[in-house]
Amino acid sequence: MCCSHYQEERVIPAEKASGIFDIGIIKGMKFFDPHVHMTSRTTDDYEAMADAGVVAIIEPSFWLGQPRTGSDSFKDYYSSLIGWERFRSSQFGVKHYCTIGLNSREANNEALAEQVMEMLPLFIYKEGVVGIGEIGFDDQTAAEEKYYRLQLDLAKEAGLPVQIHTPHRDKKRGTQRSMDIAIEHGLDPHMVIVDHNNEETVKEVLDRGFWAAFTIYPFTKMGNERMVEIVKQYGPERIMVNSAADWGISDPLAVPKTAALMKLSGISDHDIELVTYTNAISAFGQSGQINEVDFNAVVDQSGRFEGNSILRGGQQPRIDKSSIIIS
Repeated sequence: MCCSHYQEERVIPAEKASGIFDIGIIKGMKFFDPHVHMTSRTTDDYEAMADAGVVAIIEPSFWLGQPRTGSDSFKDYYSSLIGWERFRSSQFGVKHYCTIGLNSREANNEALAEQVMEMLPLFIYKEGVVGIGEIGFDDQTAAEEKYYRLQLDLAKEAGLPVQIHTPHRDKKRGTQRSMDIAIEHGLDPHMVIVDHNNEETVKEVLDRGFWAAFTIYPFTKMGNERMVEIVKQYGPERIMVNSAADWGISDPLAVPKTAALMKLSGISDHDIELVTYTNAISAFGQSGQINEVDFNAVVDQSGRFEGNSILRGGQQPRIDKSSIIIS
């Protein structure tokens, strides 16, 4: 789509655009964050996300900040994504899914990468796994390409969507190469979510039929004011936003905050819903794992996972989803 989707510009009052985030403006809306690393976040973040309307998330496998030294650490990490973290999320009324894959940085350790590739089939068919990811390029090395290709074949065999990490450096070339290889391996672009887009990459990603995901990150990647302009220009089809909130400076409320700014900017509720909720379900729902009915599960914080609870000595469970916030 080359022309502007929204013909009229709406000026946002400065006091509204720069003020404290007001949940009231998006009250009643539901949000799906399709890329957030909750293993790195606290229970406060889960509470705040649930209060802001986030009902479901996808946690991609990713780099932990330093290289893993053995395959057992991958095994434990993948197990936590389909186990404890899935349970912990449920204790705050947020449905947890994940994508499983070998990240691009650690693909460069080929001896370890070979062991991880043998392990992946043990995890990708588990309940709650909605794709292979996040995979792709970082430094765009030959080793990264080798294991990216192997994982594309694995996704195709399993019938799972692919979540692509596009590189921080030389992003345009890396994004183009990622798409070229996916098509070369016979993947339908509609099964591939290309993440971390910006103004330089979005048009080609959409024109080639892929899903375009955008990470709303403080001071880098994509700010939500820029995101508003992208939706105005290209419309809401096959576009989704995420927070990618991890161990670095990031914001787990990036999706509802972006929805609030879109609403202030005059973007329709229908289009906001597509970009912040429905499109993620449509893309990752191709895994057969996502059912919106599951988003309405009753919160019971007295539950346990392998004998463990989120509660500490003397704490009382908050059963009602509406009473999650501690006054």
